[in-house]
Amino acid sequence: MEILLAILLGAGFGFVLERAQASDPDKIIGMLTLRDLHLMKAIFFAIGLSSLLLFAGIGIGFISISHLSIKAMYPGVLLGGALLGLGWALAGFCPGTGIVAAGRGRKDAWIFLLGGLVGAWIFTLQYSFLEKIGLFNPWWGGKTTLVDTGAKGATALLEGKGSLLLALALGAVMLVIAKLLPLRPGQK
Repeated sequence: MEILLAILLGAGFGFVLERAQASDPDKIIGMLTLRDLHLMKAIFFAIGLSSLLLFAGIGIGFISISHLSIKAMYPGVLLGGALLGLGWALAGFCPGTGIVAAGRGRKDAWIFLLGGLVGAWIFTLQYSFLEKIGLFNPWWGGKTTLVDTGAKGATALLEGKGSLLLALALGAVMLVIAKLLPLRPGQK
């Protein structure tokens, strides 16, 4: 049953990425160079809406904290994020949008995905070395969050009901940013 749910959610996510034109490298490059803010608006909207729904669901008890997993902060996260951003800027794809574009039949997306698989394979070969040099040692207490989610093993910078209100406010701010961003810089 879980695999069926994963397939349905993945297909739905792919559909949304395609509708938002996130699988178009020209749109991604336009966003990253701040020439076309369409995708940036979509990303801010998605983050804001999902944050509001998540934290409202937690607040009313609809979403169980046991389903949340807070990832630890360590140097490898920063290095990996920088490599992902560089690859995203160079190729015009991130892993999710690359899969959607490959599904559309884009040959450059297939090459991108193959490169990602080769990179993952090289990473696995180097894992022991990277672990020895401390790339996976936790920073800032490891699993630290801005607001109190109650997730097991996580430390919140802010605790109590006020942190839940802050999380909801941050989600609302993201929605406002999405609304106020122009499609193109200089546009009103």
